[in-house]
Amino acid sequence: MENLKLRDFLDYNYLSSIEVSPDKKNTAFIVHRGDYDDNDYKSNIWVMNNETKKYFRLTGMNEERSFLWLDETKILFPSMRDKKLKVKVEEGEKWTCYYSIDINGGEAQEYMRVPLIVTSIKKIDGDNFILTAKYDNYGVNLNELTGEARAEATKKIKEDKDYEILDEIPFWSNGGGFTNKKRNRLYIYNRATEEITPVSDSISNVTYYSYKDGVVLYVVNRFKDKQEQREAIYTYDIATKEEKLVLPSEDYRVSFAEFFGDGILCGLNDTLKYGLNQNPNFYIIRDGKVELFKEHDTWMINTVGSDCRYGGGKSFRVKGNKLYFLTTVMHDAFLNTLDINGEERVLTKANGSVDTYAIAGDDIYFIGLRGLRLQELYLLKDEEEIQLTKFNENIIESKKLSIPEKFDIVNDGIEIEGWVLKPTDYEEGKEYPAILDIHGGPKTVYGDVFYHEMQVWANMGYFVFFCNPCGGDGRGNEFADIRGKYGTVDYDDLMKFTDEVLKAYPIDRSRVGVTGGSYGGFMTNWIIGHTDRFACAASQRSIANWFSKFGTTDIGYYFNVDQNASSPWENPEKLWWHSPMKYADKVKTPTLFIHSEEDYRCWLTEGIQMFTSLKYHGVPARLCMFRGENHELSRSGKPRHRVKRLEEMTNWFELYLK
Repeated sequence: MENLKLRDFLDYNYLSSIEVSPDKKNTAFIVHRGDYDDNDYKSNIWVMNNETKKYFRLTGMNEERSFLWLDETKILFPSMRDKKLKVKVEEGEKWTCYYSIDINGGEAQEYMRVPLIVTSIKKIDGDNFILTAKYDNYGVNLNELTGEARAEATKKIKEDKDYEILDEIPFWSNGGGFTNKKRNRLYIYNRATEEITPVSDSISNVTYYSYKDGVVLYVVNRFKDKQEQREAIYTYDIATKEEKLVLPSEDYRVSFAEFFGDGILCGLNDTLKYGLNQNPNFYIIRDGKVELFKEHDTWMINTVGSDCRYGGGKSFRVKGNKLYFLTTVMHDAFLNTLDINGEERVLTKANGSVDTYAIAGDDIYFIGLRGLRLQELYLLKDEEEIQLTKFNENIIESKKLSIPEKFDIVNDGIEIEGWVLKPTDYEEGKEYPAILDIHGGPKTVYGDVFYHEMQVWANMGYFVFFCNPCGGDGRGNEFADIRGKYGTVDYDDLMKFTDEVLKAYPIDRSRVGVTGGSYGGFMTNWIIGHTDRFACAASQRSIANWFSKFGTTDIGYYFNVDQNASSPWENPEKLWWHSPMKYADKVKTPTLFIHSEEDYRCWLTEGIQMFTSLKYHGVPARLCMFRGENHELSRSGKPRHRVKRLEEMTNWFELYLK
């Protein structure tokens, strides 16, 4: 067995976007792999025969990141292969080109060209599709222009690149750049006639949609000046082109909406008791009446953290009279069902994370993290899980890995889940340095699944310890609710956990570091302003000042107010009290700051303010900024940047802890 190295994540295979063919005989999915030289991810479609369980790579252009089944043997996927069309797109035209390929052999053939930048697509029948696409209210459409009109439009597009006009909030989004008056719009597209029918209006963002028997069900957030955290639900009859309002936007945040029995099943959060992060309940809408169907006290998504995923997949599906959905309980993500009678059932076992899934009759295929295994494809059959693929088996067979040791504590009467990774070459009687790693969110969780950066540090001779303090997911609203408490109960949990770990393991107390990203970055900044017990810190995509975050980030104007129970005008003293920058004059801990230039969730200014504050007070500090990256740097950033990030952090720990 050899030690796991920092760059080994470039050899991992990441699985996503699983779908079963209409005849249930085959399962298709995407496999991604990092490429350091090209600084990108190579993505291809793979197919598994559900009878023989043999699987093979279907495409080879390394750019296929989404698809859908056209029929039992043909797959549709977007690709830009026509050189002339590429030139038009570079000039500013909007096109998404689709190819079809038969899983039984043959080359991919161009299937259709849609004059929009498509973000998602569903098939209705042979010629008709539902799709969402980017729509710019202030944009220029070059597609149908020629001659002088095209020249003028092209000139305007070039001029517009030099400036941005802002007249609404949010005006940008993490991973989406400037979004002012840009929307994700719903359309019906007919391939035969090339007719495009807009369904949603031009100022509504479509956040979810589904289809049944000629009717589209969709969720929208409609705004002109300030986006509120409320959504509306509509139906659209394709034949009559009749739109109906099902749920107005005044009362609820909407997680999903699906046709279910004789009504519409949806996940709604009224935010009244626990705010924006309140867990949604299941509601049924029938004949215009909204009725509580079943209470549900965890989020209906997978919140188990890992830095070993790329791409996504569906969380909600309706088959027959059952809703299938993901949810997180304690430190595991499960696949559950909810039937027409309101009976909820857990299908998968408590063994890590179900990331996405597809249904083939009584069989369920899912992509998951199990134990210390990286992502693989599994079959759930007769309540048993069967591993089907071995894309990453060489990692667990050839690399030294540290098995997480469960280490729970009780703080103020509340049990806090935690884990400790021992150094992989651990020797009795020897003291080691250690790193406390803090998760983001705060409403996410750590589990005992594979985490690359932690395993790398364990292989380098560090203890790594981590826990789920108050504020995290998986344990209900009461546990998750830390509004107005940031830096208090959560800080106490982390410090008590650290105390107990240091008592139980041979760790040199003078050589302990701390790191975390997003909320974990906030907490790292908070910790160094409230204790000098850590020899160094690495603060990633952090928060320093709740005032500046309020006025500059994509979620600041509502998230900050909700989570801090204050605003710049209502109790501003409290907002400043929760800001780590307030305590920067107390910091003695050498701190590295990692930030991305296009992180509009925890913007670069947060790291710069904290870095400047430490430098001003004579504390050793270093800031590494990544161009072309956003809030997801550690998880889906460009391969070279992910290497550089981990090198910066590791070198910082080596400098101060060894």
